[in-house]
Amino acid sequence: MVEAIFFDLDDTLLWDQKSIEEAFAATCKVAQDRYGLDPKALEEAVREAARKLYSSYEIYPFTQMIGVNPFEGLWGNFLDELDQFRKLKEIVPTYRKDAWTLGLKTMGVDDPVFGFELGERFPQERRNSPFVYEETFKVLDALKGNYQLLLLTNGSPDLQNTKLSITPELVPYFDYIVISGEFGKGKPDPSLYEYALSKLSLEKEKVMMVGDNLMTDILGANRAGIRSVWVNRHQKERNEVIPTYEIRHLEELFPILEELKRN
Repeated sequence: MVEAIFFDLDDTLLWDQKSIEEAFAATCKVAQDRYGLDPKALEEAVREAARKLYSSYEIYPFTQMIGVNPFEGLWGNFLDELDQFRKLKEIVPTYRKDAWTLGLKTMGVDDPVFGFELGERFPQERRNSPFVYEETFKVLDALKGNYQLLLLTNGSPDLQNTKLSITPELVPYFDYIVISGEFGKGKPDPSLYEYALSKLSLEKEKVMMVGDNLMTDILGANRAGIRSVWVNRHQKERNEVIPTYEIRHLEELFPILEELKRN
């Protein structure tokens, strides 16, 4: 029987993808108003420039291991203790400016001053656009008190806590919050799951992991010997990583939990 549930944060409870899209839309609208640029085309150009730049930095392997993606780099402050986060903090102001300036250049606009302005605008817009899936609170309300709940998220502690501070209703549901950047390793490293287990003093058979990412949430749970539930809202193709369960909506957790109670 399951006594505790680990939840991923981004794109499992928080709709981070939508928040980033809305921040891009609002920031690119400024460029449309200034230069008449197509906002969607500019977004694609900036995303592409950001990916290339981000992967060129010496710190990139660390960001992959901890789980900080290029678009989080476009808005996070990374006021964290680890030396690697300090390096990231030093890089990001230039990274933001360069990503937006290169995106503008792709669209035929050479204006680094405006690139800087957009690079500073995007973080404000992201903070103004927190989205939570409509079923998130309903599901957590039903689980709270019946199960121990632990939030297990990859990323920078400063950035993940910023996301939680702009959606403060989420925090009280959780008995523990574990952020990979505090631990020093990210999902799918099984040691992160073992650390989370130690917080609850439970056997792994009593725990279930719920997340949207096969290569982090589900692979890590599988490696740690923990039941896994893949939230596949967008009907993605499954790869070689096989979850214990697959659902399309968080409310589909309830029949699974009921079945496990009976077994």
